[in-house]
Amino acid sequence: MKILRTLAETKRHIDSILSGGATIGFVPTMGALHEGHLTLIRKAKMATDHVTASIFVNPIQFNNPEDLLKYPREEAADIRKLQDAGCDMVFIPTVDEMYPVPDTTIFEFGNLDKVMEGKFRPGHFNGVAIVVKKLFEILQPHQAFFGEKDYQQLAIIRNMVSQIGLPVRIIPCKTVREPDGLAMSSRNKRLSPEERAMAPVIYRILRKAKNLREQMTVQQLTDWAREEFSKHPAFALEYFEIVDADTLQPVESWENNDRIIACTAARLGNVRLIDNIKFF
Repeated sequence: MKILRTLAETKRHIDSILSGGATIGFVPTMGALHEGHLTLIRKAKMATDHVTASIFVNPIQFNNPEDLLKYPREEAADIRKLQDAGCDMVFIPTVDEMYPVPDTTIFEFGNLDKVMEGKFRPGHFNGVAIVVKKLFEILQPHQAFFGEKDYQQLAIIRNMVSQIGLPVRIIPCKTVREPDGLAMSSRNKRLSPEERAMAPVIYRILRKAKNLREQMTVQQLTDWAREEFSKHPAFALEYFEIVDADTLQPVESWENNDRIIACTAARLGNVRLIDNIKFF
């Protein structure tokens, strides 16, 4: 597996791959890799000729400086995991390499970035869009693979690709979970043993909400879920929303809505966890 750190050497390498007619699959990461990331690598391996990944903790998508400082960095272990999963190349740039000058691009996503995560993390999705656009332009993938745990991020990236007309196909992949249902996340490493034992409550509430759909109105189900979180005082619920899976706007009725998803975010101690479940 090639390990590249500069734009110049990466461009030369990508040009040589493309000149040979190979297709490129790409998995962007911020490191601290887990089985969810590696599943994306394997899916890319099955779908394309040459699998690339990136490890870059993108500072401009963190609205909380403390989160940026605490984000786990495990480069040596990440490289071993990527190599074992069959990745062909990993791009590991510095902040200066990615942002030699500040990038002041402002994207317009309509209402996609105004709800849920957007309310609690101002500027987050603009920072995500900037870095993903840069990575797509550098690595020139034919297909890029993203987990559905970050469902709103997936919607934003699809919108950005459509807006700009980038020649990359976005491949959504199912959330990978621990045996107890907790969605795999790099942030899980920051949970204490006691918090880790409590964390699966999030998915249990989501699953039960899905099962209760036929018995309640949208508002009743939303109120029920919020009440369930209140029974677990270790959690500080930020939101529980039932939304249209395409527009991400809240739905008021099950009628005429066949693509609905429930999304939630809660803090457990100092760790912010997000998850979702499709109702279709």
